[in-house]
Amino acid sequence: MANSIRPASFTLVISCPDKVGIVAAVSSFVAARSGSLLESNHHTDVEQGWFYMRNVISAASLEVSLEQFRSEFSSLAASFAMQWQLRDNSNLQSVVIMASHASHCLADILHRWQSGELACQIPCVISNHENLRSMVEWHGIPFHYVAVPREEKSEAFARVTDIISQHQANTVVLARYMQIIPPSLCEEFSGRLINIHHSFLPSFVGANPYQKAYERGVKLIGATCHYVTQELDEGPIIEQDVIRVNHSCDKEDLVRLGRDVEQSVLSRGLRYHLEDRVIVRGNKTVVFLS
Repeated sequence: MANSIRPASFTLVISCPDKVGIVAAVSSFVAARSGSLLESNHHTDVEQGWFYMRNVISAASLEVSLEQFRSEFSSLAASFAMQWQLRDNSNLQSVVIMASHASHCLADILHRWQSGELACQIPCVISNHENLRSMVEWHGIPFHYVAVPREEKSEAFARVTDIISQHQANTVVLARYMQIIPPSLCEEFSGRLINIHHSFLPSFVGANPYQKAYERGVKLIGATCHYVTQELDEGPIIEQDVIRVNHSCDKEDLVRLGRDVEQSVLSRGLRYHLEDRVIVRGNKTVVFLS
């Protein structure tokens, strides 16, 4: 993988009850340790009374270690009842990708990973079909074929879970993986299991959304990248996009155009997740765009 060179940095993500002085307190804390902010975003949900912040701090500027920063910040965090994390951006996340027969979303992720646009490690791809093997292995990535029978699927998903565990995945991406994920895996990877749905949710949930869209004569089709929960296609939304269609488009046109939207939406959503730009609260997200 040819990752582009990025300056060493730490990302601090915070959410907490809104209160006067949070920005000043965090900024003063970072400045007192000579920290230089490379990027800073914050947002207040006035209706919910909840505050969100994301800061990227230059590692070279800090006069303290990451461990010392984390230890000292915990006291400040407690005073504001913060939910927070501090991540060293040089430690790339391990992302396991799952796909079925369609190749477009997987191919787009692999291209962006190879070019350095997606800063992560991809230890393997898991599929319930064999047709993607040659493309995956061409990128030097191990390919695991795990057949999923129509009736009894528990053994297959036990194998999938074992593979994910062996590779110590931080995140799992469903790149058009056309099987329902069992509740145990949804729970284990809550907020770290990403799916692309080929519809602008909440419209046309479930299977065959392009047929449903065609039957309704829609003028816009779209795709939705979201976190997976036990409720099918109901998880927190990370990213969405649409493309215009008209009465001359048949179902095959909708599928063809929809694929372009799907792959770009999934790759963007994954990048936002990898860069800690997404903060989940309940079934909603705040996404700090670059």
